[in-house]
Amino acid sequence: MKFKKKIMIKNLFFTTIILAFIGFSSCNKSKEKTESVQVSEIPTVEEVFEGDITSAEIKKKPEDFIPKGYVPFDTITGDFNKDGREDYILIIKGTDKSKIIQHEYRGELDRNRRGIIALINKNNGYELAVKNYDCFSSENEEGGVYYAPELDFEIKNGKLYVNYAHGRYGYWNYTFRYQNNDFELIGYDSSSNRGPIVLTETSINFLTRKKIVNQNVNENTYDDDEIFEKTETKIARTKLLKLSEIKDFDELDVSGE
Repeated sequence: MKFKKKIMIKNLFFTTIILAFIGFSSCNKSKEKTESVQVSEIPTVEEVFEGDITSAEIKKKPEDFIPKGYVPFDTITGDFNKDGREDYILIIKGTDKSKIIQHEYRGELDRNRRGIIALINKNNGYELAVKNYDCFSSENEEGGVYYAPELDFEIKNGKLYVNYAHGRYGYWNYTFRYQNNDFELIGYDSSSNRGPIVLTETSINFLTRKKIVNQNVNENTYDDDEIFEKTETKIARTKLLKLSEIKDFDELDVSGE
């Protein structure tokens, strides 16, 4: 009887050990499985950045960036990204034949719109910085009783200036700076004239959001005796306009209201 009791105790002991071992192994496997799932759910570096990194295309000549249906109209050079190399700006013009008209007095006029392509000098070629294919009207628009405003461009001190000169009626110009992968409008200046007499001067700094207007209160003078009253206000606009997003400079509102 004692012998049988010893066997039963011994069997119970081994059974307990076996069950404990199985439980421990099962626990380890469950833990390994859990850890494996957690690790697999963490994206790898390749998964995080896949599709986010795009290699910019380098082309040998600026003209290689001109799209089909356009021709070069003007070129401007200067360092606009401040890396010590001379960058390149192409002014392009459409070639749509339906935009070529016959004017009653001026003859054949090409009314195709113009655009801009800004290229960064990479030594071994050029890289596209900004493009806007149709933001400028043609050079053959109507000027009413006067000629149409003349459009001019300049790169100076790392900034791009888009200037409109309207003879005796004054001028207006836009100051852009290359930042955030675009040209952003940081300044606007204009002068409204009547011949040699300045009627109103306006200057807007979009970085400080300050607008200054000098109003000639003696605008009927004929001897250059202007008397200006200065008004300074804060504009509401906080988001800077991007050159790539401007649809038409003729319709551009920069009042800042």
